[in-house]
Amino acid sequence: MRLTRIVLLALTLGFASHADAPLLGFKPENVAGQRALEAQFESHLDAGNLDSWMKTITSRPHHVGSPGAKANADFVAAKFKEWGYDTELEVFNVLFPTPKERRVELILNGKVAYRARLDEPALKQDATSAIRKDLLPPYNAYSADGDVTAELVYVNYGTPEDYDDLERLGISVEGKIVIARYGRSWRGIKPKLAYEHGAIGCIIYSDPREDGYFQGEVYPEGAYRPEFGAQRGSVADMPLFPGDPLTPGVGAKEDTDRLSLEEAPTLMKIPVLPISYQDAQPLLEALGGPVPPAGWRGGLPFTYHIGPGPATVRIKLAFNWDIVPAYNVIARMPGSTYPDQWIIRGNHRDAWVFGAADPTSGTVAMMEEARAIGELAKTGWRPKRTLVYASWDAEEPGLIGSTEWAEYHADELKQKAVVYINSDGNGRGFLGMGGSHTLEKFINEVGRDITDPETDVTADARLRARMRASGNDDEARRADLRISPLGSGSDWTPFLQHLGIASLNLGYGGEGGGGSYHSTYDSYDHYTRFGDPGFTYGVALANTAGRTTLRLANADALPFAYANFADIVKVYLAEVQKLADTMRSDTEKLNTRVADGVYTLAADPTERYVPPAAKAPVPHLNFAPLENAIDRLEKQATAFDKALQGGIRDNTLSTERIEALNRVMMKTEQAMTAASGLPKRPWFTHQIYAPGFYTGYGVKTLPGVREAIEQREWAEATEQIERVAGVLNDVATMLENAM
Repeated sequence: MRLTRIVLLALTLGFASHADAPLLGFKPENVAGQRALEAQFESHLDAGNLDSWMKTITSRPHHVGSPGAKANADFVAAKFKEWGYDTELEVFNVLFPTPKERRVELILNGKVAYRARLDEPALKQDATSAIRKDLLPPYNAYSADGDVTAELVYVNYGTPEDYDDLERLGISVEGKIVIARYGRSWRGIKPKLAYEHGAIGCIIYSDPREDGYFQGEVYPEGAYRPEFGAQRGSVADMPLFPGDPLTPGVGAKEDTDRLSLEEAPTLMKIPVLPISYQDAQPLLEALGGPVPPAGWRGGLPFTYHIGPGPATVRIKLAFNWDIVPAYNVIARMPGSTYPDQWIIRGNHRDAWVFGAADPTSGTVAMMEEARAIGELAKTGWRPKRTLVYASWDAEEPGLIGSTEWAEYHADELKQKAVVYINSDGNGRGFLGMGGSHTLEKFINEVGRDITDPETDVTADARLRARMRASGNDDEARRADLRISPLGSGSDWTPFLQHLGIASLNLGYGGEGGGGSYHSTYDSYDHYTRFGDPGFTYGVALANTAGRTTLRLANADALPFAYANFADIVKVYLAEVQKLADTMRSDTEKLNTRVADGVYTLAADPTERYVPPAAKAPVPHLNFAPLENAIDRLEKQATAFDKALQGGIRDNTLSTERIEALNRVMMKTEQAMTAASGLPKRPWFTHQIYAPGFYTGYGVKTLPGVREAIEQREWAEATEQIERVAGVLNDVATMLENAM
């Protein structure tokens, strides 16, 4: 009893110390009640629940279509029902290949010199690593079937820049098998580029320099990837579109028309397989050819060579191309005032194997957040707006569960969805905030109200201290810290970049060791030792995302702020202008050297070096339409923010006026989309944020303009400048007309 009184007193004192601090979007008379609600919410959070639920969810493999996936869906759904949510399992039927044959062999002098192990052995220090029932071995989903034999070429990370280096070295991969190390780009880009350059097969390995003993002690002694650990993952061409490869743009229900495998554009065209650095070492050691530039050299204990050959490699892969059920758990708490305005909160649940860090650490935090809100509801409280909690299946193969749901419910979501809030894996460290910059001011305010469990300062203060320590004083002094623009790699993609729904991605990290990602060793034992011992940062995520959800649900005026958005778009414009100027200068220098017969290579010139050819000059692009649109947007954004926030603060806006403004703000992100989408990939409609065509996960801001410049498509660049200017003018017009 005494302990309870102390806890309650501490909560009361903590609440009282900042009860009068304003909250974006809340009338002054409603701030104290909201802060009291959040304090009550936080008091319900219990790390023990996260621990218990993770142990249950990670006790068996649970990839999409597996018995474990259905068991976990039922487990999570039962919990949401227990906590008072209207809960359903919504099923989609999706393509998910699993391997039936995998073989990689090194052939020297016509004989098999090494056969890759392609297995992750059990460890006595890791209780679940011995489980083999329903376990998927290391493989890349959506690789092509094939049996190919060819000389091997090492292509570093397999990025466009690496192929430029190979061209300068006079090395072709046509008709070869390439081996690339993980890093610098999403895994699916590596076989995509290899195929485009004529390769017939691709191997991806985890080099110990990035993901092994070069970083620290390997598992089980330390956190990092052991020599036999391999990274599974999808290689579908998701920069074209994510989701089920056979049903682009529509939800994959049982009776949905499907493409054939031959027609599906996102399926990889060549066989590709991930291997460990234990299996990669004999292959790389057998290569001849030039020593690569310094930046190409990894952490294995020998001199790296590029090839081609004399190592010859055989890859033989065959898959079961099955249609399997994906179970999304959808739980709703209807809003008391605005039931047709939805705050959607999601985290995926499926994993390649046991998935403790990815994604269960985020899943259990979201569950605890939802449970604590359920405790609030037991008192008779209800959110003003409807809460929708989503536990997605089939994220790992290609954001499938969330994409199919968003596509199937697209019309309703465009009318009702206010914000999508995402999380994924979570761990010790610093608050990460990404998303729509119309929400930048709002999520910074949340970060200032969260206590970091390790340092006992706010999450915002700890993040600013890290920036100062790294020499980024200017950023640390900003009133609102910049949030990261979103590329792809998790379930915000269909909401933000396809439907134009404002989105956030939240999580903690930066202090836990790597090494378990997409492996058998992403386990409860690994996570509770190295990821987040005690689940203190799991509770921090539940607190952060929970406050975010509650504030969005209860705000009088939606807490969007447009000046932050206008400011960052101006930064993005400066970046693409600098890109064009740099390309022009570099092209002029190159062409001068070509004309003078002077050639240089950045590192390690060899007799095989091929002088570069002259390039077409870079024209001066007309950025005036974008400059004018941004000037107008800045003006209207500042005026709108001032009028809205001043009206809320001074209580001069009627309820009817606020409701009308909310309806406008719900649509502004959709105004940033274009129905025809981006060049060569119409599924991606957002004109400000997209995953890069050749980066995969990595974001490209002003993607139509930026990528046209990068690809030297000058007419397209001009068209895209006009298009982006048009959507920014549309946003400015909406804000101007609203006030």
